Amino acid sequence: MNAFAPRPHADADELLCAELAVLLPPPPVPELTAEREQHLRHAVLRTALAAGDGPTARPVRARRRLRPGWIAAPMAACAIVAGVAVLAPRDGGTTVRQQASPEAVRVLSGAALAAAAAPAPDAPPGGYVYVKSLVAHAGRGASGGPAALPPAHQREVWLSVDGSRPGLLREPGAADTELGAEGPVYELDGPGATPRKTTLETAAPSVTNPTHAYVAALPTDPDALLRLVREQTRAGVGDADQRAFTAIGTLLAETWAPPKVTAALYDAAARIPGVTVLPSAKDAAGREGVAVARTAHGEQTQWIFDRTTSAFLGERTVLTETTSAGRAGTVLGVSAVLAKAVAPAAGELPRG
Repeated sequence: MNAFAPRPHADADELLCAELAVLLPPPPVPELTAEREQHLRHAVLRTALAAGDGPTARPVRARRRLRPGWIAAPMAACAIVAGVAVLAPRDGGTTVRQQASPEAVRVLSGAALAAAAAPAPDAPPGGYVYVKSLVAHAGRGASGGPAALPPAHQREVWLSVDGSRPGLLREPGAADTELGAEGPVYELDGPGATPRKTTLETAAPSVTNPTHAYVAALPTDPDALLRLVREQTRAGVGDADQRAFTAIGTLLAETWAPPKVTAALYDAAARIPGVTVLPSAKDAAGREGVAVARTAHGEQTQWIFDRTTSAFLGERTVLTETTSAGRAGTVLGVSAVLAKAVAPAAGELPRG
């Protein structure tokens, strides 16, 4: 008896496909090339970021599910894209939350993926995190006039891992500066009283006053991290989005966070409205890359990334409007991160 005898109302084409599926071996599935796999990783994370808060579109969850050679990535990408279509703004419907431009989300997603795969800093509690960079900041003379950007100079910072000891700032041509030390102050108990020497209490660690231990314990959920950054920068000047963008940029440039925290910082930045992409920008070391940027109050803050590795290279601040400080396009500040390592003590270079 034929096992594939026609069933009542069965379609002949379906029966033929069923017979062939039994008789023929399954077709081989080609392996993804490294370039294609990276593209799919970025596509899944990018569309997940664009999809909003839905449980099937959380970027961190999507990134954890990706594994080398995971051939189901195209199907997952299709599923997430379908979720985006459902959540997309419609006339009279609810719109998704604001976030960075799609191009900026793509760049920041690539940076997050690269950061998540980077080695973690091996910083013991009694040690120091060492950051070496090039920096330049424009200044104006006493008589006013346009701001002038001097040549970039080297800047070295040592930050206590657990915050128990003062850090150190070293720049050429200047005396070493202690960071976070308790400075002496004088109090008066009343008119005519003798000044009494005391010390200011050291501020608690925060997003704007970070220790390595504090940064290492930051939330790895991008939404929770962005809420924390907004809360702790509420007292600053300017709009809230720019304050958050600037604070995250400082953490990226001035600290050495664990991979998951660094990835969350990039993912959090991708949720800030007004963040766009610049096709080309150069850091203080002359390294060219792609940049994400945000403009507020006539100034644009740029984060520059390596095109190949998505590594964070440095920052630039540029005038977007002509003011008393200079014409539009004037560079007010520029930096380049050269090294991050663990040092045994403040003022000592990392071993090796």
